[in-house]
Amino acid sequence: MLINKIIFGFNSFCLLLIIALIIYNKIFDVSVGGLFLPPLTPAYPGAGLFTLGFQILCSIPPIICAFSFTLLKTIKPNNRFNQFLLYSAILTAGYLVNEIYRLHIIFLQFGIPKLVTIFCYTIIASLYGLAFRRQIKSTPYIILIASLVLLFIAITVDSLHFKGDGTTSLLEGIPKFLSGLNVALYFWFVCYREVLHSLQFAKNG
Repeated sequence: MLINKIIFGFNSFCLLLIIALIIYNKIFDVSVGGLFLPPLTPAYPGAGLFTLGFQILCSIPPIICAFSFTLLKTIKPNNRFNQFLLYSAILTAGYLVNEIYRLHIIFLQFGIPKLVTIFCYTIIASLYGLAFRRQIKSTPYIILIASLVLLFIAITVDSLHFKGDGTTSLLEGIPKFLSGLNVALYFWFVCYREVLHSLQFAKNG
């Protein structure tokens, strides 16, 4: 299947890129964990490279979902995916805001543990999944499930507070980065398919 090949290709390329940069950092004796530092951390060129990359990936779903919703609302107002794309845009935009402004860290200053914030996000995501389960089932949802599993791995590593810098950052950062990649690819394919189908419907109608 073409979608599976594209997904595999993108993931393989990104994984090879990560490995290449890790080797590069090792050769020049630069902290590997620095690749996943917060982007505003003053350290050295390349610090926070994958954190910035992850934020860029997180910006793709809300943009394409919002644009596709607006387009579909005009072409085919009764499209059953319209509300799905609208709420997908809102949900992913909320996640993007959290990643950019690190709200889960800010909440710590008010005595709200990170796990409580994660639990609240999980409830919201679960309600979203239940509300649009029919639409999700008709999409290549395996990609979405894979991204959620990768994100769960990253959150678990972060919650366990392993000692060390480089290895811990890699164990958390790589799954998180790949999670963002797969969510972006998932919504890209979903929006592309729905816009294409709606255009064909409008043309035939």
